[in-house]
Amino acid sequence: MIKDVLAANELVEPNQKEIHILKENFPSCFRADGTFDMIRFSEFLKDKIDISHEGYELKFLGKNYAKMLASLDTETVIIPDEEHNILPENANSKNIYISGDNLDALKHLLKSYAGRVKCIYIDPPYNTGSDGFVYNDKFNFTAESLVEKLSIDEEQANHIIDLTTRGRASHSAWLTFMLPRLQLAKDLLSKDGVIFISIDDNEVSNLRLLCDDIFGAENFISCLSVENNPKGRKNSDFIAVSSEYCLIYSKNKELAHFIENVPKAASDMILDENGNYVHNSGKRVLVGENSFNNLVSNVESDKNYSVYYKKETNDLVTKKEIVGEIDKKLVSAGYVRYASVRDGSLIENTYTAQKLTELFKNSALDFSTEKIYEKNYADTIRMKSQLVNRKYEAIVNGVKKDYSMELTTTGAGTYLKQLLSTEAPVFSAPKNMGFLKLLFTLLEDDEFYIVDFFSGSASSADAVMHLNEELNKKIHFIAIQLPEDLDSKLKYATGDDKKSAKNAIRFLDRQKRPHTLDYIGIERIIASSLKIKERNPNTTVDLGFKHYTLTEVDQDTLDKMEKFDSNELITDITVYNKFHTSTILTTWLVHDNYGFVNDCKIVNLAEYTAYWCENHLYFINPGITEDAIKSLIEKYNMEGTFNPQNIVLFGYSFNYVEMENLKTNVKILRDSEKNLKINFDIRY
Repeated sequence: MIKDVLAANELVEPNQKEIHILKENFPSCFRADGTFDMIRFSEFLKDKIDISHEGYELKFLGKNYAKMLASLDTETVIIPDEEHNILPENANSKNIYISGDNLDALKHLLKSYAGRVKCIYIDPPYNTGSDGFVYNDKFNFTAESLVEKLSIDEEQANHIIDLTTRGRASHSAWLTFMLPRLQLAKDLLSKDGVIFISIDDNEVSNLRLLCDDIFGAENFISCLSVENNPKGRKNSDFIAVSSEYCLIYSKNKELAHFIENVPKAASDMILDENGNYVHNSGKRVLVGENSFNNLVSNVESDKNYSVYYKKETNDLVTKKEIVGEIDKKLVSAGYVRYASVRDGSLIENTYTAQKLTELFKNSALDFSTEKIYEKNYADTIRMKSQLVNRKYEAIVNGVKKDYSMELTTTGAGTYLKQLLSTEAPVFSAPKNMGFLKLLFTLLEDDEFYIVDFFSGSASSADAVMHLNEELNKKIHFIAIQLPEDLDSKLKYATGDDKKSAKNAIRFLDRQKRPHTLDYIGIERIIASSLKIKERNPNTTVDLGFKHYTLTEVDQDTLDKMEKFDSNELITDITVYNKFHTSTILTTWLVHDNYGFVNDCKIVNLAEYTAYWCENHLYFINPGITEDAIKSLIEKYNMEGTFNPQNIVLFGYSFNYVEMENLKTNVKILRDSEKNLKINFDIRY
C-alpha cells in the first residue's frame, strides 16, 4: 500500500481536495481543457450570495506549499504496541496514544474519524524564539519540482526550500508548519465540533487570521485570556506578562453549543423554603406587571390568564379573566390574586398556564406580594472570556463548598512532579488540568472524542480521565506526540529546557523507557490511572489506552518493494518480513474506516489465518494453500452471515500461482447462483 501511496503523492497539487469538490458539484464550470470558468461559477451563485470583489486574507511565504502538504497522503505505517495493548486495562480501551509526527497521524485519523471528533485541543509551539520551535517537517522536494507543482518561479521555490530546510523559526515558517495541521483538524471535526488552541501574544494575531482562513471568520467563537502566571514573567521588559490566550473556533457556529459550566458564588444564592439553593436576584417575572411582555391581542391566548394562590394550602388556580374581573369567592377563601396588567391593559404572562402549573408542581415558583417569579435553581454561569485564578465559596451541584479556579503553569508543574514522584520538573510549562477541565465541560455530551495532536506531557488525556470519574462521562482521548529525542534536545537546549530534558532522561531511565518525549506522556497517563484506581477502586471508568507508533518505511524496504516481481512462481516474503501482519492489518483497518477500535475477527481457513472486519476480508500472511482457498469458498457458500464484499491481499505475500488461484475462485463466487458482489483488491 505504501508503494501505491508514493505513486499517488507524485500527482498531488495544492488545493487538490477543493478542486475535486468543485468538479463533483459544479462540473459545468470546467472547460474542456480543464480550466475553471469563474464567470459561470459566479452565475451559479449570484441569486444566493452577494459576491464581493473585495478580499482580505493572510499571505505568507510557503502557503501554497503548506496546502500541498495537507493534500499528500501519509507514507507511514502504524505499528501497534502489542505487549501494552493486550494488558487487561488496555485491551478494551477506546483511548488512543500515538507516537509519531502529528501531520502523519492526522492523515491516518482522517481515514476513520473524519467528521466524528467533537473537540480538539492543542497547545502548539508558540514560536517565541526560546521555545525550541524550528520548522522540522520532512522535505523531499527540489526547486524544479516546486516550480512545477506550485506554479511559482525558481526564486520563490528556493525561498521555500530555505524556509523549510534550514531550521528557521520565522512567522512564515510557523504558519507553514501550522496550516496543514489545522486544515486536517477541521476535517476531523464533527458538524457541531469545536477546536481550542492555546497560544501567546507572539503568534496570536497570525493564528487568528490563519484560523479565519481555514475555519471561516464567521465560525470564530472567542479569544480567552487565561491568567497562567499571576505574578508575571520575570523576563518581561516593559509589561509583566501574566496571561496567554486560547482561540476557540467551531466547524459550524450555528450547530455548536456551549453550556454554563462555572459554579455560582454562594453569596449569589439563598435557600428556599424547601432547602434548595436559588439565585437571589435577577429572577424572571412570570405573572405581574413587567415591561417585556406583549399586550394581549387575543383574549383566548394561552398566555392570558389570572392566577390565584393560597399559601396555607399551597393551592394554585388559573382562570381567564378580563380587566377588572375578580373571583371574589376565591379571594374570600384566602387566595391572593395575580394578574399581568400595564397601564390598565392586559399583558401576556411569560409562560402558558400549562407551563406555569408544571413549574408550580416542581416548587419552582416564588410568590411575592404582587408578582410571581420563576425560581432560578441553576448553580452555574457562563464562562467569561477573561479567566483568572480565584478561590471562592460556591454552590456545586446544589451543595455549598470551596471552589478553586486553578489555571497556573506552576500549579500544573507541581502536580506533575507529585504524580510522577520526581523532585524536579520533567516537562516545561505543562497545561493546568483545571483549565482543560473548564474547556471540556463546556460541551454537554456524555460521550465524544477529544483529540490533542500536540499532547506534550498528556495533560489533556489526564484531564479526560479525571472528568470521566468525576462526572460519570465516557469521553475518549486521542493523544498524539512526536517522539522527540531528549538526548539530542539536551545537547542543544539551554536554560530551563536543558534542565527539564536532563530531569526527563533521569525519570525515563528510572522507568526503563526510551529517551523520547512521548514516553513522558505515556508514563503520566499510567500514573494518573493508578492514582484514580487507588482513590476509587470500584470505578468503571476507562483508564487504559492503546499505544501505536508511526514509522516511515526505510529506504532498503522501499528498494525491495520497487524490485518486487508479482509474476514470480516462488513467494518472496522479504517485504512481508519487514512489516509483519500486525502492522499491515492495523494500518489497513484505519485506512478502511474501521479505526483503532474495531471488531476485527480471526478467520481460520484450513490452518491459514485471514482477518475479517465487517465488509473487508484481509489476506496478509504468506503461505496460503489450495485447501485454504477451498475453505474460503465453502464459507461464502455455507455461512449466511459471512459475506465480506472486499477481499484485500498484501501483494508481497503471494506468488503468481496463488494470486491467480484466488482471482479465479473469487470470479466463480461472483458468477454463482448467489450472485455475490465481491471486489478483489491487491495492495502494494
